[in-house]
Amino acid sequence: MNRVLRVGLSASIIFVLLLGACVARAQDLAQDLGRAVLLIAAPDVEGPYARTAVLAVPLGDKHFGLILNRASAVTLAKLYPEHAASAKVLDPVYAGGAEMPNTLFALTRRDPGQPSLHLFGSLYLTGHAAVIDRIIEQTPNEARYFAGFVGWAPDELAEEIEAGDWYVAEADESVVFRADTSSLWEELVGRFSGEAHAANFPRLPPG
Repeated sequence: MNRVLRVGLSASIIFVLLLGACVARAQDLAQDLGRAVLLIAAPDVEGPYARTAVLAVPLGDKHFGLILNRASAVTLAKLYPEHAASAKVLDPVYAGGAEMPNTLFALTRRDPGQPSLHLFGSLYLTGHAAVIDRIIEQTPNEARYFAGFVGWAPDELAEEIEAGDWYVAEADESVVFRADTSSLWEELVGRFSGEAHAANFPRLPPG
């Protein structure tokens, strides 16, 4: 990834309360990118990652991410009309990022078997065609499907956070699998932007 350029009321209340606990630890998380984190694009970020919420996980000295709030108008049935089981998937495919946009990934809340990557908690990710086919055939609506991903070179994500491109919160499964993501960025960024939340604006120490 090149450097970033600058449902009901009760459900929203519960969401804000849950997120509040995560926000309190944002400063520590900004300094600890050795685990999964939730990234929220700062309001002045422009370009392909504007108004995005991204799940980022470490991969060795690099980072891998999926944009959580870019539901597309494409379904698996449209992508794979010859695969009958794909018609069982109700949700659209999400645009996960600009890297390898023609590659499909399945994010699940249970171990789908190898090859797959454990992200955090009960979440696993696989890009292996045979494993994805098995998920679609056996538990089609217990996964979320992404086309493409976001990638960071060593130290690149830390530099972007230090530059103020991202707010950082603790990764949470309920946010990752939120049913309606259309207002996700607005709700998340509302916890960080403005003078009232300036203390939660994560910045890494110099050097």
